[in-house]
Amino acid sequence: MPTGTNLAVNGSRLWDTLMVSAAIGASRGGLRRLTLTEEDRQVRDQLGRWAAEGGYALAIDGLGNMFLRRDGTDPSLAPVLVGSHLDTQWAGGKFDGVLGVLAGLEVLRTIDDLKIETKRAIEVVNWTNEEGARFSPPMLCSLGFSGAATLDWIEARLDKEGIRFGEALDRIGYRGQAPVGGRPVDAYFELHIEQGPKLDEAKVPVGIVTGGYPTYGTRIAVEGRTAHTGPTPMEKRQNALVGAAMVAVAANEIGWAHAHYDAKATAARLDLVPNLPGTLSEFAQLFVDMRAPHAEGLERMKAELKAALPGCAERSRTAISIAEEWGFGGLEFDPGLIALLRETAAKLAIPTLDLQSQAGHDAYNMARIAPSCMIFTPCKDGISHNEAEDIELSETLPGVNLLLHAVLARANR
Repeated sequence: MPTGTNLAVNGSRLWDTLMVSAAIGASRGGLRRLTLTEEDRQVRDQLGRWAAEGGYALAIDGLGNMFLRRDGTDPSLAPVLVGSHLDTQWAGGKFDGVLGVLAGLEVLRTIDDLKIETKRAIEVVNWTNEEGARFSPPMLCSLGFSGAATLDWIEARLDKEGIRFGEALDRIGYRGQAPVGGRPVDAYFELHIEQGPKLDEAKVPVGIVTGGYPTYGTRIAVEGRTAHTGPTPMEKRQNALVGAAMVAVAANEIGWAHAHYDAKATAARLDLVPNLPGTLSEFAQLFVDMRAPHAEGLERMKAELKAALPGCAERSRTAISIAEEWGFGGLEFDPGLIALLRETAAKLAIPTLDLQSQAGHDAYNMARIAPSCMIFTPCKDGISHNEAEDIELSETLPGVNLLLHAVLARANR
């Protein structure tokens, strides 16, 4: 069996695989491949074809999560999982999430090329609805796999058109028969572009992710009353759009007030009813996202947002309430896996930088049930959630080779 530090993935094959993906849902130089759409079905079908070509068993669970399995020599041992997602933002790039899934596929292919056996099975996972661009919250189906959300709750989530998650899943034919979670997992690895500029600026090829920023998300409901924009006197208006706009400004100001320690607050989405010219809106919902490097800062920001709501309601003559709240991050990844990544990188002579993740990832949910870790690779200028998102293969391969060696070590444990 081949061993040693000279084992490496096939970079040109990985790039070719990435470019096949990049043609599915291509939009303005990037990707628009929202979860459970026709484009998502097409890329899932392609992943299934790659699994068949490699001889990997494909299991799909009741939420559409896909698992490509390369068996180990001891079926009694829990598998090592490597995963990320193939869905994208509305104006997304070609590598966010996609690189993690296809790097995992390349790990399986490389192990096959080298005829390496592992004690444990290795599974590559494509998680459904990581982005949250269509169904909120993000990382929805790894949340279900971890047991932190019920299947009924997930299936009832609605997109902007009022389509249920479960209905969309059935439409594309990816409701699988495998149970959602409830099985042992030895470890979870996730490789991802950094989505920030630190690695690119430092010219360091690998980030070892120590944990994630505490993050708070909320859906705020604003209730007003429809009326004509012409004859309705200003003192009689209850414009839900105005109330939501005041909350958006308040959230933005909170972000700036806490920006000195790298905290952020974002008014990220606004939905209006009826959202027509000539008519005051009777209902608005605003999605606010807050992130901070430590829990204390996030709690202060949350308190300031909630304290601002009564004033926004009074000034806009509307009723404003928090309709839904969620959170993620605020965790540290498994010390043993972090040590494995550091030791392996040192053996491979790969420079690394310790980083906290400021974005959400499925690894957060997997950390609830199994030892988990993440590897970051650089992206140009830190641009992500944008069609201009880009990477250099030469700067990406060190991270993928680190993934290969670390997964092999864990799978033979």
